[in-house]
Amino acid sequence: MKATHDTTLVRFLVQHCAAGVIAGLVFCGAVIYLDIANMRTLLLGSEHMGKGLYLLLGSICGTFGALAMAVGVMRLGDHSDHPDREY
Repeated sequence: MKATHDTTLVRFLVQHCAAGVIAGLVFCGAVIYLDIANMRTLLLGSEHMGKGLYLLLGSICGTFGALAMAVGVMRLGDHSDHPDREY
């Protein structure tokens, strides 16, 4: 199946979002492992550790994913930057 222009753009955004989510997972892992701001102590001491972990991962990964997509779109430039590129 030949990729259309729309699927190319969607693939572009999904790739950037995935990179941002992976960066968010690494960041959350570092925060928990290094016990920054006593986050590991707080999570392990809570009876709602799963909910806290879900909220931490969801908010950080969502933010990093959206930021990575925004950076990808901003780096596209415009027609004057790349006159030969199909937008």
